[in-house]
Amino acid sequence: MLTALVSVLVLGFLLGMRHATDPDHVVAVTTIVSQQRSLARAARTGVLWGIGHTATILLVGGAIVLLKVRLSGIPPRVGLSLELAVAVMLIVLGLLTLAGNDRRVTESTARPVTIGFVHGLAGSAAVATLPQVALIPDPAWAVGYLAVFGAGTIAGMMLITVSIAAPSLIALRQFGFMNRALRIASGVASIGFGLFLVHRIGFVDGLFTAGATWTPR
Repeated sequence: MLTALVSVLVLGFLLGMRHATDPDHVVAVTTIVSQQRSLARAARTGVLWGIGHTATILLVGGAIVLLKVRLSGIPPRVGLSLELAVAVMLIVLGLLTLAGNDRRVTESTARPVTIGFVHGLAGSAAVATLPQVALIPDPAWAVGYLAVFGAGTIAGMMLITVSIAAPSLIALRQFGFMNRALRIASGVASIGFGLFLVHRIGFVDGLFTAGATWTPR
């Protein structure tokens, strides 16, 4: 029994690392780390994002596990509204980057934590209702799984932010004029992906229409 639980926890860590690679996560941190001046700052941004994300998963996902809330009991418009918050956040981040506030963004501690927290709100239900969680009979172990999943997400996001920042740093040192181009590209990408999510959530999934359907992602 113990071996099986440990195996599930290890799987949770690996899935947490994979979870960090979700497109909306990567786009959000790219707007920050593409302007970082050191790999250490980029890694710090990834860790802070992961901490915010993990905090929400433990709070919301833990409540879902402990209270045995079924996915069907969560109103679709509530889930879609949380996902919409992520889309709006991506658009705002992109606008701030295009406005030239990238320096304040990169030096902020609260910003990456907040971004991770909002992403966690949108994804907590999906994580808490994973098949692996359902296989764990003890709620305390199930919450422990969420914590290990979050640790994997922190590690994965740290690797991603360093990977994104490394080529940007090389380009900025070799070609200083690319600083503005990178800032504009990351800002436009963030706005574009945010608008895509708004359309998908609002009209394809039905948040802005009569028939809302929600599948946690």
